[in-house]
Amino acid sequence: MSIEKLPKLTAKDQWHVFRRLLRYTRPHKGSIAIALILLILTITGSIVGPLLIQRFIDDYLTPLNFPQQEVLTLAALYVGLQLFIIVVSYFQLIRFQDIALKIIQQMRIDVFSKVQGLGMRYFDKTPAGSIVSRVTNDTESIKEMFVSVIVTFLQAIFMLVGVYIALFTLDVQLAFTSLLLLPLFMGIVIVYRYYSADFYQDIRERLSQLNAKIAESLSGMAMVQAFRQEERLEFEFDEINEKHYRAGMRNIKFDGLLLGPAIDLLYAGAIVFVLGYFGFMSFDSSVEVGVLYAFTTLVSRLFQPVQQVMQRLSIFQQALVSASRVFTLMDDTDMEPTQEENTHVEIREGKIEFRNVTFSYDDETDVLKNISFTANAGETVALVGHTGSGKSSIINLLMRFYEYEHGEILVDGLSLKAYSKEELRKRTGLVLQDPFMFYGDIESNIRLHNHKMKPEEVREAAEFVRANEFIEQLPDKYQQRVTERGSTYSSGQRQLVAFARTIATNPKILVLDEATANIDTETEVAIQKSLEKMRKGRTTIAIAHRLSTIQDAELILVLHKGEIVERGTHQELLEQQGLYRMMYELQNSTAEDVS
Repeated sequence: MSIEKLPKLTAKDQWHVFRRLLRYTRPHKGSIAIALILLILTITGSIVGPLLIQRFIDDYLTPLNFPQQEVLTLAALYVGLQLFIIVVSYFQLIRFQDIALKIIQQMRIDVFSKVQGLGMRYFDKTPAGSIVSRVTNDTESIKEMFVSVIVTFLQAIFMLVGVYIALFTLDVQLAFTSLLLLPLFMGIVIVYRYYSADFYQDIRERLSQLNAKIAESLSGMAMVQAFRQEERLEFEFDEINEKHYRAGMRNIKFDGLLLGPAIDLLYAGAIVFVLGYFGFMSFDSSVEVGVLYAFTTLVSRLFQPVQQVMQRLSIFQQALVSASRVFTLMDDTDMEPTQEENTHVEIREGKIEFRNVTFSYDDETDVLKNISFTANAGETVALVGHTGSGKSSIINLLMRFYEYEHGEILVDGLSLKAYSKEELRKRTGLVLQDPFMFYGDIESNIRLHNHKMKPEEVREAAEFVRANEFIEQLPDKYQQRVTERGSTYSSGQRQLVAFARTIATNPKILVLDEATANIDTETEVAIQKSLEKMRKGRTTIAIAHRLSTIQDAELILVLHKGEIVERGTHQELLEQQGLYRMMYELQNSTAEDVS
């Protein structure tokens, strides 16, 4: 499995991604302002605390002078300040968390909406597990940035400003000297950001691979077990997992070398410098113990937010890489085909015309070549041919799953693109060979959450295609639970539900993609009359491998390598002694051998 490799994030790219992330904060300006005020109050309180202790040491403890009223007042101020910090910190934390969760909630909605609008071309080339990873894992990583990193960054900025103001009030010369720490901090941050981007991008891509492999294995579990592929898949998964482990360990070693030790070394040097400075000062004049305490405490307060920022730089870097992956998905241009805007035309008859349609999935190999045919209103046109002949591609274009560039497709004399997407979906009913069932119950799978559809209409649709015969035998009938993909139902039962779902919308155009392929012969014979009723008054395009099911079609098109090589009714094609007759005789001889 190839890695979904994204371009390396440069510093400019990271800044662009970060600015784009910040746009999600615009709807929360009021809440952010309140949270910032609470944050400033918290930081101010944490800086004032050491100054109160410094005053106690220098004014009362050192001279051993303890006026009761003043000392109690100072103690009350300190205790009250700590309680104030605790309360304000709580509400500040809640406010920032609430903002972060709302931002990620909106981002996930945006990503999911984007996925819903992507064209089939995107899903053809992108593993489902990779998409799931972006919608879940990557947005979760971004959430961590908003929850902890942004708050920590803001806290560090305000703390640095507040601490330096306090330091300048204590000793101007030493405060100026301590400003040299800032470029050292920035140097570590720059080096870390430069090298860590590659590490985190590699980790996210490996995680995406893991999700893709898991999704593939779970969706194809029946085939995995049937063909004894467990050992192979375990080996492949272990290989990907090992690469993810190695990528993670590379990052951990880098973090362990640059983040903790580098800051600890700077902190130790700063404390030694401060103590040495005051030591040299003591040779010339007395040094107040309270000032020494306040200065060392404030220096430690200076390093605390910086150390927290450095520790969270890894989260920040991961978030930028994850955000880049999410925005890459959101910026993808492989959207589903668009229709003309502000169109109100309706499909009334359902006449379909293909005029010299040529189509390619990869813009290199044509899978359809100059396809032309007409399906008049109420007629059935059947598509037959060997695998890969282009039958499903015709349906894909008719359903607007893919965009076509050459030729024209008309419905009721108007371009297929002239109808709104809602009109096309409402007037076109599709039944696939392997119908999809949603988690829920039988009734919701027929109505597809169309709340305007009455329960009686659901039952009428089921009776029309004779799906009611098996539904009524279920313990909970129409409320019987449906698990993921309808795995507890047989292929034939799922197909009958799909028939009922389609007929319930009363479409003008009916598209059957080998709709009876998974139904046993007895059931197929039973629903042929239902199919005949479904097709009456509706234009039907049907793909069929069993030629016996489309003998009454007004037009049969025989496709070979993307071209229509034969056309006519069943009898006309038999008389042509061509590919159709050969297929027909082969199926009949096979049926006779089986019997």
